Amino acid sequence: MQIYLDYSATTPTRKEAIAVMQTILTQQWGNPSSLHEWGQRAATVVEQARVQVAGLINAATPESIVFTSGGTEADNLAIMGVARLYAVPQHLIISSVEHSAISETVRLLEMWGWEVTRLSVDIKGRVNPLDLKAALRHNTVLVSIIYGQSEVGTVQPIAELGKIVRAHGALFHTDAVQAAGRLPIDVQQLPVDLLSLSSHKIYGPQGVGALYVRPGVDLMSLLSGGGQEMGLRSGTQAVPIIAGFGVAAELAAQELATETPRLIELRDRAFAQLSEIPGLIPTGDVCDRLPHHVSMCLENADGEKLSGKTLVRQLNLAGIGISAGAACHSGKLSPSPILLAMGYSEKAALGGIRITFGRDTTEADIDWTVMVLKQVLQRLTPYLSLVKR
Repeated sequence: MQIYLDYSATTPTRKEAIAVMQTILTQQWGNPSSLHEWGQRAATVVEQARVQVAGLINAATPESIVFTSGGTEADNLAIMGVARLYAVPQHLIISSVEHSAISETVRLLEMWGWEVTRLSVDIKGRVNPLDLKAALRHNTVLVSIIYGQSEVGTVQPIAELGKIVRAHGALFHTDAVQAAGRLPIDVQQLPVDLLSLSSHKIYGPQGVGALYVRPGVDLMSLLSGGGQEMGLRSGTQAVPIIAGFGVAAELAAQELATETPRLIELRDRAFAQLSEIPGLIPTGDVCDRLPHHVSMCLENADGEKLSGKTLVRQLNLAGIGISAGAACHSGKLSPSPILLAMGYSEKAALGGIRITFGRDTTEADIDWTVMVLKQVLQRLTPYLSLVKR
């Protein structure tokens, strides 16, 4: 039995996206910047995909969608694209639970003299809007808060945070890579100026993403060249995978009303069963949470005999794919910075696991995974009685 439960890492490319990519590769392979018929056919494909991706987040104009190589480049373009507008370093704000595509980019800006405020979060991983309000300065030019945290699943109060930033006059960016296609997003109603997306999180191909740029917002391109993508992302567009992204985005929008409630039911079923296992505690906000996301933490992780990585390896041997939050560098296990930021001990932060669901996940998959996990823990920690405390 093979059970894939790591949909937050990547999703399998859906057959409809593969089909359109095959068509583009064999029939519409022109350079979209060329003026002849071959080029214009390819340009039409790109613009159709732009419309489809814009539809996923209800962007008013397709031209507000800038195609990138993925969510990481979209995050970098948002942060650095704003920063490069200023000759003198300014102030920006992020949360302490951002994806590394944000946190590492901001760390580089700090080296260049920028002032950075990292907002603390509570034990559920949520930013307090009052903390954001207090952190704003006269020279705050950008705030970036992740929409749905990939490791612990917490969904931030983006609408409330965005209103605070907009009232101050700064720009507001959110990394919506995990939320798009799983939660309804309407950028015409949501007070965001910049929003990052990724194709392979919504059953599109890897290697393509997008940055939504609200009309009227200025950015400086990170790449010099031919001025493609409204001058914000030079380089010949990857037409086949952009087309696949467009198809995946359109289908995700169509299926949102039925798929999201189904995922929430699976999520709640998993939490209910996992709560019966001593030594495992839920992480993140169980209510304000990504619909497909379950995360737990081992209370007694020690990094050598029992950790989140240990459970990942053990479940993999049983044909089940999940994820862990701790990282392994040069053979040494490091605690999850996200769990540390949320107030967990270093020991507990070594024991984080993430189980995420998708279109092919069934109740039977969850039941089997929980049973295997119980057996693994019983074998690794025989002193634990696997009954409800």
